Amino acid sequence: MTAAIRSILTPTAIVRLALGWGAFAALLFAGPLLAPPVAGPLLVTALLIIVGVILICAFGVVHEAEHLAGRLGDPYGSLVLTLSIVLIEVVLIAAVLLGPGEHATIARDSVMAVSMIILGAVIGLCLLVAGLRHGSLAHNRTGVSTYLSLIIVLAALAFALPALIGTNGSYEEWQEIPIIVLTIGIYAFFLYRQMGAQAADFHEVDPRLTKPAEVAPDSASTTVATTQKQSIVEIISTHRTEIIVRLALLIATVTPIVLLSHDMASLLDDGLGRLGAPVALSGVVIALIVFLPETITSVRAAWEGEVQRVSNLCHGAQVSTVGLTIPTVLLIGLLTDQPIVLAESPANLLLFAVTLLLSVTTFAAKKVTAVHGAAHLVVFAIFGITLFS
Repeated sequence: MTAAIRSILTPTAIVRLALGWGAFAALLFAGPLLAPPVAGPLLVTALLIIVGVILICAFGVVHEAEHLAGRLGDPYGSLVLTLSIVLIEVVLIAAVLLGPGEHATIARDSVMAVSMIILGAVIGLCLLVAGLRHGSLAHNRTGVSTYLSLIIVLAALAFALPALIGTNGSYEEWQEIPIIVLTIGIYAFFLYRQMGAQAADFHEVDPRLTKPAEVAPDSASTTVATTQKQSIVEIISTHRTEIIVRLALLIATVTPIVLLSHDMASLLDDGLGRLGAPVALSGVVIALIVFLPETITSVRAAWEGEVQRVSNLCHGAQVSTVGLTIPTVLLIGLLTDQPIVLAESPANLLLFAVTLLLSVTTFAAKKVTAVHGAAHLVVFAIFGITLFS
C-alpha cells in the first residue's frame, strides 16, 4: 500500500502542490502590494507568475484525471474531473454572493462565459483536432443526445425564462423554489441514470477504438475496455487506495487553479482597463483558466480520436455547471434576500441559441468532422466580437 501511494505522490506531484498552494499563500500576504492601481511591471510580472503556476498545476490535474479515467472507465473517469472543477467553482461563486457588495449578475455572467467556452471554443477545437488527424469519427448518439437534452432545458430555465416570467431579469420568490426543485431533480436523475442503467450510452463506439479491444483483449492498450467489463463497485473495491489517493491529489491540485484564477481577477480587470478592453472579457479569460485542465484533457482525448470522451468531458461539464450553479445561487438569494439576475441580453441569448442549435445538428450526424469543429469555433469568435460591441 505504501509503495502504491509513493508511486502516486511523486516528487513532481509534490512540487506542483507546493507551487500551487505557495503561490496562493504569497498572493494573500502580498494583497496590499497588489491592490489596484498596480505599477505596470509588477502587474505584468504577477500575472505571468500566476499563469505559469496555473499551467504547471493544470498538467498535474490532467495526469491524475487520465489515470482515473483509465482505471474507472467512462463516464465515471470523466465525471470525476468534471465534478471536481465545477464543485469548486460553485463554492467560490457562493462565497462571493455571501460576501460584501452587490453581485446580482455573477452567476449569470460566469455560467454564460463557461457555456460559450465549452460549447463553442473547446468542442470546436476538439472536433477540429480529431477531424484533421483521424477523419470522420463516430460518437454514441444516445449519450450525446442525453447531454444536449438537459443542456437545452437547463439553459432555458437559467437564461431565458427569468426574462419572460420574472421581474428585472430575476425570478419572483415564489417561482424560485419550483425552479430549484426541478433543476436539482433532473440533474440528480441524470447522474443516477448515467452511473447506472445508461452507463453504456457514454462509451466509445467508433470502430477504430473498439475493434482492437476485440482482437487483442490481453493488450495493455485495452485498459479502458477491460475496465468497462467490470462493475464500478468491483473496480473501486479492488483499487480503493489508488482511487482515493489520486482523487485527493486531483482535488488538491485543481483547487489552487480556481483560487488563483479568482485572485487574479482584480489584476486582470486593472490590466484590461488600462488597455481599454471590455470588463466582460475578464470573466471569459478567468473561465478559460478555471477550465484549463478540462480543456487540455479534452484536446488530448480528441488527439487520440476519443470523441465520446470529449463529449463526456465538455457536455458533462456544461450540464454540471448549470445544474449545480443555478439552484445554489437561487437558494442563497432566497436565504439572504438578495436579487439574483439570470436573464441574459438578447445578443447573448441569440448566440447561445445558435450554439445549442449547432450542437444539436453537429451531433445528430452519425460522424463528426473537422468542418463541424470549425463552425463551432466561428460561433465562439462571434461571441468574442460581441464582447467589444
